[in-house]
Amino acid sequence: MDPHRRIRIGLALGSGSARGWSHVGVIRALLRAGIEPDLVCGSSIGALVGAAYAAGQIDRMERWVASLTRQGVMSLIDLKLSAGMIEGRKLVDYFRAHFEDAGIEALARPYACVATELDTGREVWLRDGPVIDAVRASIAMPGLFTPAQRDGRLLVDGGLVNPVPVSLCRAMGADVVIAVDLNWDLVGRRSRPSPSLYAEPTESPEAEAEAEAAAQEPGRRRGLDALWRRLWPASDGPPALPMPSMLGVLTASLNIMQVRITNSRMAGEPADVVIRPRVSGIGPLDFHRGELAMAEGLRAAEHALPLLRELLA
Repeated sequence: MDPHRRIRIGLALGSGSARGWSHVGVIRALLRAGIEPDLVCGSSIGALVGAAYAAGQIDRMERWVASLTRQGVMSLIDLKLSAGMIEGRKLVDYFRAHFEDAGIEALARPYACVATELDTGREVWLRDGPVIDAVRASIAMPGLFTPAQRDGRLLVDGGLVNPVPVSLCRAMGADVVIAVDLNWDLVGRRSRPSPSLYAEPTESPEAEAEAEAAAQEPGRRRGLDALWRRLWPASDGPPALPMPSMLGVLTASLNIMQVRITNSRMAGEPADVVIRPRVSGIGPLDFHRGELAMAEGLRAAEHALPLLRELLA
C-alpha cells in the first residue's frame, strides 16, 4: 500500500436482531473519536444500521431507536402465517415514508449488504438498487420474516452465510476493517448477562423471592440429583429435565448456529479490530430496549479505541 495514501476504513456490522441497535452506539463512539469509516457493510440488522450511517442519517436513526416502545414495535408487525410470521410490508412502508431512498449508488458513503439465496444457499452481495429493498432482503430471518423477492430470486437473512461481512468490506477496498460481532457471547457461560447491566427492578418482595430461588436452582438441582442417587442407587437416575418451550429451543438453536458460523467465517477472514458488545441479555425481539443496546455498543467501542488509534496512526 502506498504510504502516502490515506488508509481506507471499512465497518462490518454483524447480524443479531434487536441486539443490533448496539451498532448505533459503536458508530457514535467512533465518530466522537474522530474515526469516520469510509465504507460500511452489513448483515441482517447490521444492514439496516449501516444504511443509516451511509446515508448520513445515523443521528436520526439514534433518535428513532431511543423512542421505540413495545407498543411501537408491535405497530410495525404485520402477521402472515405463510413462509414467515411477519410479512414486513408495514416496516418497509414506514421506512419509505420517513427516509428518502435514492438508491445505494446515491448514498454518501459506499455501502453493501449481505443476503442469502434461499434456493441455492449462495451468499448474495447487494450493492445497487433501492436501499430499503436491499435491507429488507438482508433482515429476512427465516421463520420470522417472509423471504424477499429480487431479480427473480427469493432472498433471506444474510446472517445465515456471513454474519459479520468482513470479506465484503475487503472486496470493496477497505485497508482496515472494524468488525462488530454481536454473537460472540450467546452460547455457554459467557452468555449470562451482567446483573449490573441488564437486571431490571423487581416489582414486589414476592418477585424478588422468585428471582432468588431461580438463581439458586442449579445448586439445588445438583443436591437433589445426589440425594436421588443415594436413596435409589440402582435406579435410572433422576427424572428427565424439564423441556423448554418451542420458542426457547428455536432461539437456542439459532444462537448456536450464529456463533458457529461467525467463528468459522471470522477465523478465515479476520478483521483488524473486532468490537464485541455484551448484549446477550437482550432478546432477539427486544427492539424496544434500544437505549440499553446503544449504551453497550458505545462502551465496547470506546474500549477498542486505543488499538484503533494505533492501527490508524
